[in-house]
Amino acid sequence: MADLSVSPAGMRLIKLLVGNPPTTIAKLIAATGVTRTAVTEQLAELTAGGFVERHMERSQGRGRPHYLYAAKPAALLLLFADAQRWFVPAMWKAIEESGGKALTQRVVTSVARQVAERYKHRLRPSDPRARLEQLGELLRKEGALVEVVEEDGAIVLRKRSCPFVSMLDDDRSVCCVDEEMMSIAVGHPVRRVAYRHEGDPCCSFDLRNGR
Repeated sequence: MADLSVSPAGMRLIKLLVGNPPTTIAKLIAATGVTRTAVTEQLAELTAGGFVERHMERSQGRGRPHYLYAAKPAALLLLFADAQRWFVPAMWKAIEESGGKALTQRVVTSVARQVAERYKHRLRPSDPRARLEQLGELLRKEGALVEVVEEDGAIVLRKRSCPFVSMLDDDRSVCCVDEEMMSIAVGHPVRRVAYRHEGDPCCSFDLRNGR
């Protein structure tokens, strides 16, 4: 998963690429007015981050082939980041207003099951503790800030980043998605033992204790 931290110069290139046909470095240089070295370095970072892709286009005749650059779907998330602060909560509130707590709980359970399926078949160990550790590894590979540690004989997954922070409601219904997803994925009840929204540094989950 792409890292969502991009420099202002990188964002400028993203805005030039999104929604436009693949283009060359020469055209990006002309559009930005900066040096070829600067554009090349930014494109390399964006490509490595998963925001931009390039492919070679052979010139007609005897001309040398050149690269074309295009924005990947992940680049759209960068442009949508600020809108998530109001758009995503609005969608969540609409679900609650449409069906109340019953519909909200069904949505939470359905989301948890679908997300769990994304990881469940990729967890090789049969032991729940080992499965939770491997789940942490998969989440980290996707860009989540996750740590799996042992505390007082229990395996604890500390989730320092949260994809649902903009969806937090008064009942904190969306907070149940992680708990249910992990329980399904590891095949054993996982309980939240620390809450970011109650003053803890981050949300933590383990296989033994709950509160």
